[in-house]
Amino acid sequence: MSLRQITIIGTGLIGGSLALALRRKKFAGRIIGCDREAILEKAHNCGAIDEGIVEPGDAVRGSDLVVLATPVLAIVDLIQRLGPALPRHALLTDVGSTKSLVVDCAKKVLGKNASHCFLAAHPMAGKEVSGVEFADADLFHKAVWFVTPLENQNMQEGLIGEYLGWIDHIGARVAMLPADEHDRLCAWISHVPQMISTALSAALVEEFGEDAPLLAAGGRALQEMTRISASPYSMWRDVAISNKKNLADALWKVEQRLAHIRENLATRELAQEFDQAHALRKSATPKKARSD
Repeated sequence: MSLRQITIIGTGLIGGSLALALRRKKFAGRIIGCDREAILEKAHNCGAIDEGIVEPGDAVRGSDLVVLATPVLAIVDLIQRLGPALPRHALLTDVGSTKSLVVDCAKKVLGKNASHCFLAAHPMAGKEVSGVEFADADLFHKAVWFVTPLENQNMQEGLIGEYLGWIDHIGARVAMLPADEHDRLCAWISHVPQMISTALSAALVEEFGEDAPLLAAGGRALQEMTRISASPYSMWRDVAISNKKNLADALWKVEQRLAHIRENLATRELAQEFDQAHALRKSATPKKARSD
């Protein structure tokens, strides 16, 4: 069965960007958006969707694929509401930033059919701004698209295989790992960086005031460190709640590292911290090919 109609619930930055990316790569079917009326109007005007429907239950009718592109706790609620009523042939997937809570909910609601009709996923892409007006067809180009397979789930056949083919076609790189490993990894590589940026920005405002021209004075380093502090709380609230244990553990370890640095500002221990930090960047540097 080929994808003839896709419903994207949540036509903001991620959902809108997915729709635009599919359109650019010549997806010929219909794309239905589901959101508030004002957002749907913007999504339609920018060419992301063919039709907008406010009510999720109505929006999924006739669709082969339903993408839940909302914050995590809303994804869980939508699985509970829509799962039992989905068309029998349809595939339900998500783009949530955490996976264990989502996967547990899907298995509970969908039961033994979960591995056939639900695909847990998370594209590692985004911006510090939200809304379909910032949607970008290139958002997922070269981005990792995590998939956390359920037990005995076949990634090559049926709608799952076709959808992942489209994910590859829009330029993303599919990577698979268990849901619990995903959440621990993302706590470190995504959620902690956000919290550090938020904490630094909040501390700067408290120390110097809201009107101090700090970004202009601080240069590129400060701008890079604080850019994502503008990210919406509404999304990160759900991340913090649904990945609390992993995030708290990672933050505690970073706090210990910062305390160690603070206590050793005038010792050789500081040089060791820099040396260990440099190893991260070295591991990301492509190695030169041998000429012999």
